[in-house]
Amino acid sequence: MTVRMIIVDDHPVVRDGLRGIFSADDAFEVVGEAGDGPEALVVARETQPDVVLMDLRMPRMSGAEVIRRLREQSPGLPVLVLTTFDDDADVLPAIEQGATGYLLKDTPRAELRSAVLAAARGESVLSPSVAEVLTQRARAPKRPVLSPRELEVLRLIAGGTTNREIASTLFITEATVKTHLLHIFAKLEVNDRAAAVASAYDRSLLGPTSSK
Repeated sequence: MTVRMIIVDDHPVVRDGLRGIFSADDAFEVVGEAGDGPEALVVARETQPDVVLMDLRMPRMSGAEVIRRLREQSPGLPVLVLTTFDDDADVLPAIEQGATGYLLKDTPRAELRSAVLAAARGESVLSPSVAEVLTQRARAPKRPVLSPRELEVLRLIAGGTTNREIASTLFITEATVKTHLLHIFAKLEVNDRAAAVASAYDRSLLGPTSSK
């Protein structure tokens, strides 16, 4: 089967080079090109490719937004990112929006060819440095999500405020304060106020100005 693909990159020289690589291979057919996100959406809609091979940083629309819209426009369409950037700010949004794979532009030609074929089969393909970024993120401790009110209570606790004083400050009942404390303890996986404050600082939930 011939893989029909479009190439999306804002640099004509890069598009020319990629087209030369894939057009010379009978396993691929380059059915369209685009220089930015909006154009990519139009070309993808008109050509209905098997794979989109695209850069991440282009004018007029962010790479993550292009991926999101491509996936909305054509559910299941594999989008393979080919870029020079492998930091969290680029990798994570692209993956979160549904990129099938993420490669760097120094990827050898044979590996790039294999990656496009794999993407066409719906397989995920990641460069080693990108895989490491995702692995490190997966290993990083998750920050618990506290509500704005729970954070207020926590800041007051850090300042040595009693339940009664917290209730007066926030115009709530002491029973409500105790309920917030129970929720905070559960989310931080602690059993008392001191441990809650210590855990909050360890997890960067409280800034330095919160301590009095």
